[in-house]
Amino acid sequence: MTVRPIVPGFHPDPSVCRVGDDYYLACSSFEYFPAVPVFHSRDLIHWTQIGNVLDRPSQLKTTAPVISSGGIYAPTLRHHDGLFHLVVTDCAPGGGNILVTATDPAGPWSEPIRLPGVPGIDPDLAWDEDGACWVTVAGISQVRLDTTTGATDGPARCTWSGTPGGKAPEAPHLYRVGDWWYLLIAEGGTERGHGVSVARSRRPDGPFEACPANPILSHRSTDHPVQNTGHGDLVQAADGTWWMVFLGARPDGGTPGWHGLGRETFLAPVEWVDGWPVIGEIVNGPEPVDGHVERDDFDAATLHPHWISLRATPAKHVTTRERAGHLTLHALGRSLDAPDVTFPGRRQAHLSCRTRAELDVSGGSGGLAVRLDEHHHYAIEAEADEVRVIARIGPLRSVVARSDKAPGPVVLGLDITARTALDDGRTGPDVVRFGTCQEDGTFTELAALDGRYLTTEVAGGFTGRVIGPYATDGRVDVDRFTYEPLIP
Repeated sequence: MTVRPIVPGFHPDPSVCRVGDDYYLACSSFEYFPAVPVFHSRDLIHWTQIGNVLDRPSQLKTTAPVISSGGIYAPTLRHHDGLFHLVVTDCAPGGGNILVTATDPAGPWSEPIRLPGVPGIDPDLAWDEDGACWVTVAGISQVRLDTTTGATDGPARCTWSGTPGGKAPEAPHLYRVGDWWYLLIAEGGTERGHGVSVARSRRPDGPFEACPANPILSHRSTDHPVQNTGHGDLVQAADGTWWMVFLGARPDGGTPGWHGLGRETFLAPVEWVDGWPVIGEIVNGPEPVDGHVERDDFDAATLHPHWISLRATPAKHVTTRERAGHLTLHALGRSLDAPDVTFPGRRQAHLSCRTRAELDVSGGSGGLAVRLDEHHHYAIEAEADEVRVIARIGPLRSVVARSDKAPGPVVLGLDITARTALDDGRTGPDVVRFGTCQEDGTFTELAALDGRYLTTEVAGGFTGRVIGPYATDGRVDVDRFTYEPLIP
């Protein structure tokens, strides 16, 4: 069974709202910048990224470097009184919960209002009929908030913490539907046991009674191709129908199953039965177009919003303004093992894909990488007279292939191919191939690596793969970058 996400690749913790006939969706971004991607749709299935909420360093004032899988967690996006509100947790040291607003979800968004009185992670926003704003956070606790000042009305109070004994009650969302207030939460942890549960009350602050059918969504202990399902958010369409967006993962290969794309965003219909939401089967997202190639020649003054860098890399180190038609990278960290490496990239959004990048390394060294974190990444790297393939898996770093490099720019290639059959129970989810390309497109493979080592099941954490060029010494100029889904 083929099941496709509506927003593929590393786009977890979705939050959605509707304004008229338009839908807007935001996701977590963790250590990458710009942060909190924002998407637009007219049908809940086809989504286009229109910007990023936190796109200025002034919006992220942290006191220490952001660790991998740290940073920006679980936004809630809402529209109230003509204004978009987004509340989110910055898990970096010195961060905390923040609130930003905008009249246009494409931006610009305001400077943050700090919320020192809002504890924990995964904040939600809901307004009652008197105009009071309620913030609910993981745990699950709740406090009233003045959205103009960030002041809270006393300490947060515990409301409902999900299934007794259940792990990690989090991702709360509070809604008024008819005469009831519904509190939707995730529980079970964001791994295979993940699920969505719900409770209801006549008041926004409880007491809440649990749905007898909880969890209302979970694929735990099933053979469904989408696992780790949870962190849902409800939205009512203009025609009165209800829907839920939620995160899930697509593990593949043998035991225990591995997913490299991270947690993705899926969609399912919702019916109301006896006063409770009942979740239907996943609706397939758009099918990849065979032969469609996304190409960036870096002719624009700014990068497309799907480009992200590590930890707010200074703009002067990643720029299209220095050499016409090129993305110029100036090295900071000396390898992909370094937390400050100059590495702009885009999320891997398909189980199989092909990437090509033309690099001028006459002023330094750099390459093309697929990254999960500092300790788990593969790359093909070039300098003046050599091309090499490097694998970093946990504490081990190895050059697995070398080749001579001819003078002039070099086209580096990366092909990721999903497994179509299991050799045995240990078969990995995909194969990552690196090589160089000739002018006629001929690909010369230098190395083929098992993709399981660039997955959450091996590396841990909350992110997914990001593919892009990088610089480790001096200056590297990228003339073009292409990304192509490969259809099995």
